[in-house]
Amino acid sequence: MNQQPSPRRQKLAELISDDIKRWIATEGLSEGDRLPNEKTLIELYGCAKGTVREALKILEVEGLIILKTGPGGGAILSTPGMEPASRMLRNFLHFRSLDGYQVYQIRRLLEVEMAVSVVGLLSESVLASLEANMLACECHQSGEEDQRRQRFLELEFHNLLAKACPNPLLSFMCRFLNDMLRDLVVVKKAYVPERKQFDNANYRYHHDLVAAFRAEDAESVRRLMEEHMRDAEQHMSALEAEMSDQMLITPGERSQAVDVSPLLKLVNQTR
Repeated sequence: MNQQPSPRRQKLAELISDDIKRWIATEGLSEGDRLPNEKTLIELYGCAKGTVREALKILEVEGLIILKTGPGGGAILSTPGMEPASRMLRNFLHFRSLDGYQVYQIRRLLEVEMAVSVVGLLSESVLASLEANMLACECHQSGEEDQRRQRFLELEFHNLLAKACPNPLLSFMCRFLNDMLRDLVVVKKAYVPERKQFDNANYRYHHDLVAAFRAEDAESVRRLMEEHMRDAEQHMSALEAEMSDQMLITPGERSQAVDVSPLLKLVNQTR
């Protein structure tokens, strides 16, 4: 009979960091408040200085505190940003062969609900930022770097909407999925070759969405975002099929058709 592996025993520093987080929540502390100083924590937990410092480092990596040195320094509470949490979750998924279809299984549902949730909530400055984003997309050039920038701008349009979402969980999930797509764009070079049809479709949907947001027309926003997500998914599927075909060509042909990363070049040279 196969025995289940025993759960990893938490280190003392991890237990302390968890206890500090519970204390922060219980006391209702907020950004800018200070934790007890290092000496107090050592006495409170009856442990070595190194253990307390490791616990504080865990909290710093998680974005919950900022550690300042010198007079007036110490551990100061900070509101965690989006990027550390998104990066850790993307790292978790990195070796699970995630593809565009799986991302869009979620995105085509959440993006629509997020868009509808911000109808009537977008300030003039946000609407102006959306229009500036569209203008930047319209003015792009044809080089490879410009195409790469185009894909990132199109995702940033959706991030601007997600940041205005009143539901923090929905906002995080939509921005996280955009980060996943950004990673796929880089890994799969989704900006090569140039895709004018995709560019034009994105611009058209973004233009019509902004008009619907200005009119506070939730029904049109829902319809447009549903169509936009289906169209984007089709383009992603076509890209992945194209990349799959490239994997079937000979090594000599591949070296001419696909750029090889510096790391892969180094590996190939050592074989």
